[in-house]
Amino acid sequence: MAKVKTSFFCQNCGAQSPKWLGKCSSCEQWNTIVEEVVQKEDKNSHSWKTESTVQKVQKPALLSQIKYDQEARIICQDQELNRVLGGGIVPGSMVLIGGEPGIGKSTLMLQIALTLKGYRVLYISGEESEQQIKMRAERMPGISDSCYILTETSTQNIFKQIELLEPDLVVVDSIQTLHTSYVESSAGSISQVRECTAEIMKYAKESGTPVFLIGHITKEGNLAGPKVLEHMVDTVLQFEGDRHLAYRILRTTKNRFGSTSELGIYEMQGTGLRQVSNPSEILISQRDSDLSGVTIGATLEGNRPLLIEIQSLVSVATYGTPQRSSTGFDAKRLNMLLAVLEKRGGIRLGTQDVFLNIAGGLKVEDPAIDLAVCASIVSSFEDVAIPGHICFAAEVGLGGEIRAVNRIENRISEAQKLGFKEIYISKFNKKGLDIQKFNIKVSSYAKLGEVFKNLLS
Repeated sequence: MAKVKTSFFCQNCGAQSPKWLGKCSSCEQWNTIVEEVVQKEDKNSHSWKTESTVQKVQKPALLSQIKYDQEARIICQDQELNRVLGGGIVPGSMVLIGGEPGIGKSTLMLQIALTLKGYRVLYISGEESEQQIKMRAERMPGISDSCYILTETSTQNIFKQIELLEPDLVVVDSIQTLHTSYVESSAGSISQVRECTAEIMKYAKESGTPVFLIGHITKEGNLAGPKVLEHMVDTVLQFEGDRHLAYRILRTTKNRFGSTSELGIYEMQGTGLRQVSNPSEILISQRDSDLSGVTIGATLEGNRPLLIEIQSLVSVATYGTPQRSSTGFDAKRLNMLLAVLEKRGGIRLGTQDVFLNIAGGLKVEDPAIDLAVCASIVSSFEDVAIPGHICFAAEVGLGGEIRAVNRIENRISEAQKLGFKEIYISKFNKKGLDIQKFNIKVSSYAKLGEVFKNLLS
């Protein structure tokens, strides 16, 4: 009987150690080292193995002599996913999708599998039964006749079915539920996740079949499993959003075949995820009349310009210490802007409660909405409504100066497309900017006081 080989792995970062340690030498976390059985039998045959692979021996080749024929990407009906992936699904690529439980990862992948016409799709689930998947698929419009469901967790059995079916696209839900017979440890452990991913990657690269992996995340928001998992795949997507709100954001954190600045926006409905092609119209609420404390700011999410609604409420602090509360906006940056308004703008907010909210449940870190935030706070403090046809796109410095922001043309074009008549920008953004090509009034300012003097006059 062969000797059982074991090793010690960190459950946080995946580092391997020959002996047990109280503290991981790689990530410096305590009590994360666990002993796992690495190999229980000799690998006489791999899970995915073809005759051509066995006989082929790789030799070094000159880069100039390598022939390259650009393969056509698989274009799916989901334009948001096409944008995030850089123009479609690349043959032979591995895409890892992570997100919180219940955010909609399985729904998104099942929806892609059902709407991909003309391709044979294999949806592998280790978390749900066939009946559960069928029940969810019936809520979605149109069931594809080329989508196959397999409820299996053993990679050896999965590859047997793959060889028989020969799918054009494979979806694995989820990578933490799979296990291989070559590793003794339980499913979801560091060694199991690494070995299963390596087997699937070998299949994807040799067969040219794209594979989507759904991954769990930890309580810190990172993808569960070893860090090497993110290095092995070609693309890492993060599915974000609040489960209590309808909107979801598909963000790219790694992409070997496209930009990492793109993102897709969805709306969760009873029939599945709906693509939001123009999110600015949804993020701006429809109001019958202008209200004080409400402004519109032009921000960027990746390469995508968005117009968002900023709501502020300023009232007298009746319970002693004034409150400073913000939703969807950095609280420290809010305190900084309040100090600038008091020091440079002469707005006395020391005895006022200030509440700030980004409508739609978005979390915005773009400094270009600073001017919109300041205008919203002053509007609520003075109880003077700012006209609804005005939007803002500028950063505010500590000296009260209006600073320039990047890609101002995209922000102006988005405001013009949504029917705004005027946009406030920095004076320094006008350098090299052709204002004549826009059908919107572009007002530029250098100081915060000039903006308020014009708005409140």
